[in-house]
Amino acid sequence: MRQCKVLVHDVEAGILQETDDRHYIFTYDNGYKGAPVCIAMPVRRAPYHSAHLFPYFFNMLSEGANRQTQSMLLHIDENDDFGILLATAQEDTIGAVTVKPIA
Repeated sequence: MRQCKVLVHDVEAGILQETDDRHYIFTYDNGYKGAPVCIAMPVRRAPYHSAHLFPYFFNMLSEGANRQTQSMLLHIDENDDFGILLATAQEDTIGAVTVKPIA
């Protein structure tokens, strides 16, 4: 399982996980009272589940030639959405949300 912290305006909002069978889970921290990650995922106690990387996070990824270049330079499989997200969305994203790998 791989996971990362999700931050909104540099405040830790929750945890995004990719299970070994590529199922995705996003859970807000119990004490989080800030803005939601996105309008489709309002703040709640129950985790969100998806068979695919949640659209909001998927849309943070590059496409086409930029994605191929990132994949090559970072030595990450071009089809590894979660790996590319972990490597490229730690800072300087378009918007308030960033992700930080959990060691």
